[in-house]
Amino acid sequence: MKKSLLLISSMILLATSACSSAATTTPSSGNANTPAAKAGEQVKVSLWDYNSSEATVKALTKLIEDYQKEHPNVKIERTYVPFADIKNKLLLGSAAGQLPDIVWIDNPDHQAFSASGILADISKEIKDWGQADKYFKGPWSSTMYKDKNYGVPTSSNNLALFYNADLLDAAEKKPPANWKELQDAAKKLTKSGVYGFAASAIRNEQGMFQFLPFIWQAGSDLNSFNTPGTVEALKLWKGMVDEGAMSKEVLTQDQQAVMLQFIAGKVSMVVNGTWQLPLVAKDAKFKWGVVPLPANKQGGTILGGENWAITSTSKVKDTAWDLIKYSQEPTRLKDYLIASGRLPSRTDMINDATWQNDKSTKVFADSMNVSKARAYGPNYPKISDAVQEMLQQVLTGVKSPEDAVKETETKIKPLLQ
Repeated sequence: MKKSLLLISSMILLATSACSSAATTTPSSGNANTPAAKAGEQVKVSLWDYNSSEATVKALTKLIEDYQKEHPNVKIERTYVPFADIKNKLLLGSAAGQLPDIVWIDNPDHQAFSASGILADISKEIKDWGQADKYFKGPWSSTMYKDKNYGVPTSSNNLALFYNADLLDAAEKKPPANWKELQDAAKKLTKSGVYGFAASAIRNEQGMFQFLPFIWQAGSDLNSFNTPGTVEALKLWKGMVDEGAMSKEVLTQDQQAVMLQFIAGKVSMVVNGTWQLPLVAKDAKFKWGVVPLPANKQGGTILGGENWAITSTSKVKDTAWDLIKYSQEPTRLKDYLIASGRLPSRTDMINDATWQNDKSTKVFADSMNVSKARAYGPNYPKISDAVQEMLQQVLTGVKSPEDAVKETETKIKPLLQ
């Protein structure tokens, strides 16, 4: 307990300073699984999540309403918590004994919250459920800590390159397949009022999510940080900022803001995720497309997504687990994923025509097998914060890429497990 309290206190300080085809449907979970429902009592389940897009909120609301219709004794109280605040709110809520029953959590944070004691161990429930083998290894690994399970992946995503086909055609450029082509295209596509390239470099996990794949592509990693690849990745982004091909505003723009710039025609190419497809399809007034992230020494992309988790203090764990199982029934899950523009974390759904027939969606779906998870142990939030700081220092010219990488390695090396 003392160790957990120390870890929670440490995480609070960090969060404050930092202030991402079903073949068949399984039988529906019923009221009988909920003890309070058997007695005819009203069961209240509190849920925190950071969904803000209209499509995703609508999809989640429908899931909640459908469950309540089938389980009239259950009332689910959803609370929206901004992405930038949810970690801090969970940590402070744990210290104050005021946690929700269920939390929707960014998958790279899952191990840290598991280690802190905030999340409930549901290994037995998972074993009895018998569906763990139906999930991709990457998403499922994010719910595990010390061989115990603390959640279920609800959706996945990864990053690719969105491009304005009209602007590329006018410049006689093809979508870039490697870093050199990316630099050349970004420079040529930059003109008055339009930047050639954009990626979020904001100081939170979204910035890390966007930059880490470039470190991997250059042949480096967090556990081999002070190597030429990390410096090369920083110089790529810094060079485009210095040339004016990427706006300095990316330092404060999250992924949604970057995408809105693209949709407005102010950026020719952007790094962004699966969940943006419905928005671009709806609002973009130009021809556009999606290709895998341009490669360097190697290709590949990063795994993102959300997990369901039950908090360790919940008094209605049976009902909370029943809702999570309900959300994972393939036909129901498919409806949610389509509405929210996300990919299934389940291997038995990825080959469905929904994710294979559309060219843009297929780029993301086919990348699931090569999408790398941020599974670096419970200290990952601190590691991420150090890299975020480094990225901002380099892009603003405060430090050189070489010096920033050396300093950051000294911070993150003791935290790797």
